[in-house]
Amino acid sequence: MDLPWKSDSDDLSPRELRASDTDRENVVRLLREAHGDGRITLDEHGERVERAYAARTLGELAELTRDLLPADRQPIRLDPGPLHALFGTVRRDGRWVVPGRFAAAAVFGTLEIDLREALLQRRHIVVRASVLGGRLRLVVPEGVRVEFTGRSIVGTQALRVRQPQGPDVPVIEVSGTVVFGSVGARTPKRRRLGRLRRPAR
Repeated sequence: MDLPWKSDSDDLSPRELRASDTDRENVVRLLREAHGDGRITLDEHGERVERAYAARTLGELAELTRDLLPADRQPIRLDPGPLHALFGTVRRDGRWVVPGRFAAAAVFGTLEIDLREALLQRRHIVVRASVLGGRLRLVVPEGVRVEFTGRSIVGTQALRVRQPQGPDVPVIEVSGTVVFGSVGARTPKRRRLGRLRRPAR
């Protein structure tokens, strides 16, 4: 998860945010796959790769893959779109720009929001949750604090996150209302190294 550390009054649009080397490499990887299966020609591949490595912003990178994949499968998602799960399961993950405030609804469904590869526009993010008979699940990396400040009516809250302290710690605040549902947050456990194999005799 990355943060541009802009002040609340000086937020840039997602398209204007600076791209990272990882963003560029992800786009180049997709372009290589698109050329391999014939979606773009060799000349188009070379031209787009050159533009990808020269790109400074996320908007410039997003234009290079816009016609190659549906919006929900793009390597960089600049429009968070509606986040809601109605009688089903919806997951938002990957590289996407998280606005300072956004709504999330789970009505008799499960909505999972994964922030591990996300780009937060602010240090303090507010999720306005509306949960009715459903579940809202947050997946956050180490070093992020999660706070529940909303109302809960016959609902549950579960935190499996180490809560870091300090003025520079990113905060995900979940406000709103939970009715006959649940809100949870977790930090995935680090993978343990596999056992050493015994040498063959």
